[in-house]
Amino acid sequence: MVYEHDSISTFVDASNKAKVPHPNIITESGRSLTAHHSILIFEVLETTTLPSWKEEEEISENDHELVRDLYQLWDKVNQTRMVETWHDAQQIREEALDKFSFGLIDLRTRAQIERLFWSIAKEVYLMSTKTKHIPDELRQISRMLSDKYFCNFSLFQSLPDAWAIDQIFPIMPIHRLNEEPLRTATIQDMTCDSDGKIDNFISTRNSPHQIPVHSLKGREPYYLGVFLVGAYQEILGDLHNLFGDTNAVHVSVDKDGYKIDQIIDGESVAEVLDYVQYNSKKMVRTVETWVTSSVKAGIITLEEGKEFLSNYRSGLYGYTYLE
Repeated sequence: MVYEHDSISTFVDASNKAKVPHPNIITESGRSLTAHHSILIFEVLETTTLPSWKEEEEISENDHELVRDLYQLWDKVNQTRMVETWHDAQQIREEALDKFSFGLIDLRTRAQIERLFWSIAKEVYLMSTKTKHIPDELRQISRMLSDKYFCNFSLFQSLPDAWAIDQIFPIMPIHRLNEEPLRTATIQDMTCDSDGKIDNFISTRNSPHQIPVHSLKGREPYYLGVFLVGAYQEILGDLHNLFGDTNAVHVSVDKDGYKIDQIIDGESVAEVLDYVQYNSKKMVRTVETWVTSSVKAGIITLEEGKEFLSNYRSGLYGYTYLE
């Protein structure tokens, strides 16, 4: 509003000084006009959390020296030695990674190092939050401790501005809102790009690099909503990773509530492949020929061939995202 007021006031002042009629002002305000009309909703598929060392676990004389050193740090960590402990833990972990890359320690030892290191990180950060002034180097630990929530969407297809220009979209769970979210996480998409993640959020808890979320309940679906998506994100994505348009629902809202006007199916694998000159019918015929010859040669049974073809067709003519 301040920007609009200042802009219009400039026109008014200039017109008054020049003694000319006030002009009609026409503006195309882009995101401000279109952002609210679109929401992206996706399901959380899986989560991962950092490994930790259990309180009842002990180490033995047969464990590697680095494991024993790290265990001592974890066992004796206290508030007066937080920074020193954190530096020592980082140094030991780096040394262990170097030794592992040269084959000087085995996988079991590497796993022990990881579990102890992250347990120390959690302890140190928890202690630091109880101090009056948290050292900057310890404040950064919170970024490292977040869970990862893997979600059924493509960042580059549906939210490219989050990656390209660091646009921050409002993101939150859209159900279980009567439950306190006790975990924090970053969001990972299902593409093969290592940059397909969101770790910048609108925050009121001084932790903008993670979002409060709920723990998953078995096979119960859990959905997140991204708001103020507007009109441009899906167009900008342009089939990145060959993920097509998402399923869309047109909803009208009035004083009596809402109604669903239209449901539009997203693109199938066959439709997306057609854009890059792959003919789905020809692909099916090729597979049918292979299955027929394999059955005749006794490589697979007739039932296995039928099941293979059924799964192939189902995948080819199904949604580009996980169903």
